Amino acid sequence: MTRAPRTRLLGATAAAALAAATVAAATTPATATPTSAARADASYLVLAPQGKGTAKAAQRVAAAGGTVVATYDAIGVLVARSGNPSFTDAVRGAGVESAASTAGLGTLLDEGETTAADATAAAAATGDPTGEPMYGLQWDMDQIDLPQAHAVTTGDASVTVGVLDSGISSTHPDLATQIAKDQSVSCIGGVQDTAESAWNPTTSDHGTHVAGTIAAALNGVGVAGVAPGVKVAAVKVVNDAGYIYPEAAVCGFMWAAEHGMEVTNNSYYIDPWEFNCRNDERQRPVWQAVQRAIRYSHGEGVLNIASAGNSNVDLQHKFVDDSSPNDGSHPVEDRTVTGACVDLPAEAPGVVTVSATGPTSEKSYYSSYGQGVVDVAAPGGDARFRSGGSSSRAADAILSTTFNTTTRTNGYGYKQGTSMAGPHAAGVAALAVSANPGLKPGALASLLERTATALPCPDGVYNPTPAFGDRYEATCTGGNRNGFYGAGEVNAFQAVR
Repeated sequence: MTRAPRTRLLGATAAAALAAATVAAATTPATATPTSAARADASYLVLAPQGKGTAKAAQRVAAAGGTVVATYDAIGVLVARSGNPSFTDAVRGAGVESAASTAGLGTLLDEGETTAADATAAAAATGDPTGEPMYGLQWDMDQIDLPQAHAVTTGDASVTVGVLDSGISSTHPDLATQIAKDQSVSCIGGVQDTAESAWNPTTSDHGTHVAGTIAAALNGVGVAGVAPGVKVAAVKVVNDAGYIYPEAAVCGFMWAAEHGMEVTNNSYYIDPWEFNCRNDERQRPVWQAVQRAIRYSHGEGVLNIASAGNSNVDLQHKFVDDSSPNDGSHPVEDRTVTGACVDLPAEAPGVVTVSATGPTSEKSYYSSYGQGVVDVAAPGGDARFRSGGSSSRAADAILSTTFNTTTRTNGYGYKQGTSMAGPHAAGVAALAVSANPGLKPGALASLLERTATALPCPDGVYNPTPAFGDRYEATCTGGNRNGFYGAGEVNAFQAVR
């Protein structure tokens, strides 16, 4: 099988990205404390020994010619900036376990074009998702039994889902009432900025689309969200140039933990390495910092949900990474990858990993998979299954809220990817915790899996797009719980009944 080229987003558009047949996609501090304004030109993650505090590490940062811009005492991580080219070596010593520059570790969000959908005039709001004007185009919601679930609950306003992504349009008519502004933040540079303008979209509407799938209002306008009764928080991790950096991801997990979020949605991977290897000195500090933040958030009651990725890779049996780094920072390397190498955050312990299905509940051609890695599946769209890959049909992708960052106008459009699958699972989790207040992250993850609709492995080699030859071939392993779908496709009704 020839693996598809890796792109940046875990949710691509239903136009350019669908036609290109490659899809990929996004991410606040426990007590992140900005200090003096950074005058340096490079960012670093500096890790203190766990449980020892960061005071000594902060002293070493200053001695090495750096400035601390954010402090995460709860996990022993500092974000620093320095112009010292030898900073990583100079900062080492008592109080510092490891350090790494994040230069060249940014992920460029490249969404291409969104396939727009015309929003019809609003009918009277009914409190029923099927009453929303565009609900008839949301095949994904019927697929997870949403109308039946909403007869039980539409979600509780005390529940918040953190959308760790590119920001959410606070003026969108389907989202304006849904955003928890007091829990929203920009995490650019690993530093918190709670100004509304800071966490609104700048270069990408990816987060706006994700937020609509989770919680678009039942207001007689546009589309229905999975959990329209809950709130979403914008946790912006994409800078003005369109890049995500590891320090922003750490900031996102920590902010969610310290600001009462029950669920986060993470539709991104930490670039430029498709697989971060814990036994690689260049990548180990990134792995450690992210894992500390995830573990801390889980302990604070947050269920973190992540997209599996869109390279059609078997995450259980990965041997060669031949597309990294993908940001131009270094020549692409052919690396042998082992069990020490993981796709972050999807393969981090404690994270619910979601693969994507199309309108027939079969694995989307682009979705990565893996026995023991994928926990559940959810609708992410598959615009090529009808044609076997020869053409795309936008209506088989996921319809949700959009924001044109050029004209600064709100709208609706189609995207597809595991980025679109993740928010379906996050929305179902939000409904489930609304129906079962106080449910801890582990129990909530178990409930998602127990109530999912089991899907069997297809026989033999799966090839939904023969027009591409063997490019998207995949082989599923396992029984009721398998590599394509984990425990099965999430089911909103079963999760709340």
